[in-house]
Amino acid sequence: MGASLRWAWRTLTSMRTALVLLLLLALASLPGSLVPQHGVSDAMAAQHYADNPQLATWLDRLWLYGVFRAPWLAAVYLLLFTSLIGCVIPRTWAHLRELRRRPPAPPRHLAGLPHHAEISALCCI
Repeated sequence: MGASLRWAWRTLTSMRTALVLLLLLALASLPGSLVPQHGVSDAMAAQHYADNPQLATWLDRLWLYGVFRAPWLAAVYLLLFTSLIGCVIPRTWAHLRELRRRPPAPPRHLAGLPHHAEISALCCI
């Protein structure tokens, strides 16, 4: 049980999952611009309902006349924010620790570095 919960949390808080959820949120909100929405254009939604009663019944069952109030969009939205919070907070603490740490000492023998070169001092003429 504990291992599966840990796997689920790590999967949810990965950056890949956050990007997939962001894409899913964008795709899920697309019907909000294609189908007239209640609360935005009630007259157009009523006209669309009157023109296509059978299709409108299914669109209403799927909350496509109120996409931005739909529970399925809220679920995607909450999963996305949970994923982002779980992804960003641990990385923030790690970055803050690295900011407080002293920088490493420079190498003593620069000749061992792959791009090392010496430039002789040039005299101004």
